[in-house]
Amino acid sequence: MKFNKAKCKVLHVGRPNPKHNYRLGREWIESSPEEKHLRLLVDERLKMSQQCMLGCIKNSMTSRSREVILHLYSTLVRPHLE
Repeated sequence: MKFNKAKCKVLHVGRPNPKHNYRLGREWIESSPEEKHLRLLVDERLKMSQQCMLGCIKNSMTSRSREVILHLYSTLVRPHLE
């Protein structure tokens, strides 16, 4: 299988990470501070707080009505995404 170098990025995770440089064949792979994986935006500190807010809303609310969920989303999540 051939990898598309343009789509490959290195995400250095953790504090004591020495942040080595990597290459694919003869070309160096670009480093990135955050990447999207399975629709979640993951950064080098593994913080996914914006996406986790939706899960917290879902798990903590007894009401599943559309109006309640939309109000909570627009109040708590949307301002962080904008």
